[in-house]
Amino acid sequence: MNECQGSTAYSLEKDRAYDGQSHTHNGIRGKEMVKGLTVRDITDCIVKGFLDASGGIPLNPVHDDIYNIDLSKRDPGAIIQNTVCHIEKMMGIFPNLPGKRKKQ
Repeated sequence: MNECQGSTAYSLEKDRAYDGQSHTHNGIRGKEMVKGLTVRDITDCIVKGFLDASGGIPLNPVHDDIYNIDLSKRDPGAIIQNTVCHIEKMMGIFPNLPGKRKKQ
């Protein structure tokens, strides 16, 4: 495994440990397998993650809304975290934290 420096400079190797903070995708929250979603569902979550990190999702969002975002003014970490939250919402497990999941 490659060595990285810094708290957010982690390897992208699949076999790395889930040793981040538990409420992040690098901690126990990140161990959850994605279930019941199509690739299109996941791309929709990515679009929503970009929109959320850019001031919010419009009333009737469309995929092309992402082309109005100035990416130089966005936090890539926020985009990833928002995307993960939308995936969890689509799976019906948000928030995906021990003892915090909404009853379904």
